[in-house]
Order: sequence, then C-alpha cells, then structure tokens
Amino acid sequence: MTLLNIILKMAEGLEKTCAIFFLTLLFAIPLGMIVALLRGSKFKIISAIARVYISVLRGTPLMLQLIAVTYGPYYLFGISISRNKLIPVVIAFTINYAAYFAEIYRSGIDSMPIGQYEAAQVLGYSKIQTFFKIILPQVIRRILPSLTNEIVTLVKDTSMAFTVSYQEMFTIGKQIANSQTSFVPFVVTGVFYYVFNAVVGFVMGRVEKKMSYYKI
Repeated sequence: MTLLNIILKMAEGLEKTCAIFFLTLLFAIPLGMIVALLRGSKFKIISAIARVYISVLRGTPLMLQLIAVTYGPYYLFGISISRNKLIPVVIAFTINYAAYFAEIYRSGIDSMPIGQYEAAQVLGYSKIQTFFKIILPQVIRRILPSLTNEIVTLVKDTSMAFTVSYQEMFTIGKQIANSQTSFVPFVVTGVFYYVFNAVVGFVMGRVEKKMSYYKI
C-alpha cells in the first residue's frame, strides 16, 4: 500500500474521529456545567450525588467506561444500546469529560470574589442574571486554558475507541500497520493527530484572545 493510499484511508477514519470529538464537546460542555452547579447545591443529597459521579468518572479508566457503556447493557439486561457503536462511544466520552469539565467550572466559579455578587445584588440583579451576565463570562475567560488542555486531551483520547472496535483514525492506522507489517501507518496517524491538535490549539487561542475583554 502506497503512502497516498494510507493517507486516504486515514482520512476516512478522521471523519469518525471528528464525530467523536465534536459530539463529545456538544454534550459534555453543558453537562459539565450542570454537574458543577449540582455539586455546589445547598441540598446535601444532590451535592453528594454530584460528588460521587465526579469521583467515579474521574477515578476509573475511560477505557473501562467505554467497555461498560458499550457491552454492559447486553451482559446485564440482555439489551443492546445500538448497532451503531458511535452512540455508546459518545455516551462514554460525554459522561467522562463532563466530570472533568465540572471540576474546571467549579474552580472558576469558586475563584470569583464575593464582592462581584454583592455589587450585582446592590444593582438589583437577580441570582440568575448575576450568574449569566456577570459571573459566567469571567469564569469562562479564567478557565479557558484548562478547558483547552482537556479539549486537546480529548483529541488524543478518541483513539481509545479502538477498545470497542469502532473504526476511527487510530483503529484504521493499527489495522493497516498490522496488515502491511509496517510502522509507517503509525507515523501517518501521529501526523494526523498532531495537525488536528494544532488546529484545536489555534482555534482555542483565538477564542481566548476574543475573551480577553473579560480579563480582570
């Protein structure tokens, strides 16, 4: 197989890698915020549940979670989530990354000075208005470097989908390497991941620059 054929095959896998990446961000970013708010709830039971969720998802391997979500329902209840493995893969990635995003959000929210809340109250803002109009924009600006780091990690972690035989970029590269008894496909795979991460880093850098308005 020529280098061009390897690149074309890898490009097919890139489409599925992008599907995991973008769908995970689409669901994990808002879910992480919800979990962070639940963790800070005044109701101890709700807060405890959120803490346990974060502890379990951060304390167990993503690979194990992928296997549990993909095959667990069948072995436990005799049902299959879907014949399309993208669905359980995205579910596993979403619940895992939501736990990490939740802690990043929490650190940002907790870092805000109490004076900001008091000033908003004096100006007549409700708690919801204070959070979404004053606190959240500043929190996002503060946590962007940490979010960027997790998003870059997500790009690389998509390769773990090979655990459940989902045909993303790394899986295809591994199959070609085994069939051709060559290390070249792994090199090409590495280049694809590097370029992907470079694009992500560039985009997040632009977002951070745009959000510099909220820097305090």
